[in-house]
Parts: sequence; structure tokens; C-alpha cells
Amino acid sequence: MQKTIFITGASTGLGRATAKLFQQKGWKVIATMRNPDKAGDLANLKNVTVQQLDVTDLDNINAAVSTAIASNDIDVVFNNAGYGLMGSLEALSDEQILREINTNLLGVIRVTQAFTPHFRERKQGLFISTTSMGGFLGFPLHSIYHATKFGIEGWSESMSFELALYNIGIKTIAPGGISTEFLGRSLDRSFHPAYKELEDKLFTNIDMMMKAASTPEQIAAIVYEAATDGKDQIRYVAGNDANALYQKQLEIGKEAFRIEIRQQFLSK
Repeated sequence: MQKTIFITGASTGLGRATAKLFQQKGWKVIATMRNPDKAGDLANLKNVTVQQLDVTDLDNINAAVSTAIASNDIDVVFNNAGYGLMGSLEALSDEQILREINTNLLGVIRVTQAFTPHFRERKQGLFISTTSMGGFLGFPLHSIYHATKFGIEGWSESMSFELALYNIGIKTIAPGGISTEFLGRSLDRSFHPAYKELEDKLFTNIDMMMKAASTPEQIAAIVYEAATDGKDQIRYVAGNDANALYQKQLEIGKEAFRIEIRQQFLSK
């Protein structure tokens, strides 16, 4: 029987690559995005439905979910919509903070909440959310971004217990760098003169890290694995860079790892 995946943030990058991969694997795909005009060739693919969705708009979420389940039994929801926010806390406006939390954290929670009755009634289903290696380790000048990604990791772990009552799974995909527009279109930056030296060091390190970045297609393959392997496993660390840092953190401990990061960025 043909399965269906509902994807948020499918216009570019990982969301788009995931939509194409699942379509190639024979799934029906509901590819959602804020602006469907950016769907491009997705709109012409067999078994792909492009649908408008802004995950910061609760009414829009509820309407989109209702539309999706009216004509499909949804098997997997991939919460992928999100973007980066970089800058010292002093440099960020309240509007920037709220937008980041509304998109990266509340968007995931609200989409999940909207689909849960559908999965509970079917007694099956799977939620997958894109977090980041920034969901288990912290870098300078990304505090609000990390708050959202750490938040999804902890929230997913807690949700796993109540969802298990109805045979519903929940998983996270924690990639490292992805060679997409994340540092361009998908990044909001704010600068403050008091932190200029740290900002400069951070950008130097990011440029180096992106040389080891995975392609969207490589991470999409991990999403497909998580969707189909049937494992009782929450976190899937994705990409060589993320796995190397994750293993290092496990090996030396979180506090020692944090000190290494501090020395890397704050040493004179």
C-alpha cells in the first residue's frame, strides 16, 4: 500500500531533497511551503502535491492539516521548516527572537499537535523533526537557535512516552553542516560591536566547517532511513561532521567538550 509523507519547508534544501527522494521511492508526498510559487519542478512530479503552509500561523496550520488528511491517510510528518539566527543576545530584537521560536520550535509543536489525533485514531504514524548538531552542543552567538533545537530534542523525548500509547513514533534528524542556502537565505544575522572579535572568529570557523558539509541528498537518505527502519530510536545524528563532534562529546564529556569549544573561539 502506498504511503504518504507530509513535509514542511519543502521549497529548498533538505525539505526539497527529501520530497524528491520519497517520491522516487514510490511514496505520495505533500510538499508544503510558505510560497508555493517556489515549488519549481516539484509541482510537476507524479504523486507530489504542493500545498501552502506558514508554520508560524496557527490557523494556517490547522487548515493545511485538515486539507491533507481529508484526502490522505498520512503515515509520516516531517517537520523540517526552520532557519538559523546568529548574533549575540544583546544584538537581537524581540521580534527576531519571537520569529525564531515561532518557526523552529512552536511550528514543530503545533504541526505535531494538529496531526496527533489523526495518528491516534489510526493507531500508527511517525513524526520526524529536523534539529541539528546544535541540538546537543552549543556554539557561540547562536543562543536562541540552540534554544529551539535543544528544545525539540527534549520535547521529542518526552513526547515519545505519550505517543507510544497509540503506536506513534517520534524521531529527530540532527545534521551538521548542509551545503544549502542556510548561510544565505536561511540565516538571520545581527551584529554588535562589543562582540566583533568573536563574530569574526565564528565566521572563520563556519567557513571551515562548511567545507565538510553534507549534501541535502545525503541527509535526506537519513530521513528515509528513520522513516522506514522501524527502530525505537529518537535521535539520528546525520553527516560525518556531526557524528565526529557527537562522538567526541560522548568520549570526553559535555563539560570538557564545552571548554574545548570555548578555547577554540575565545583564546587570544
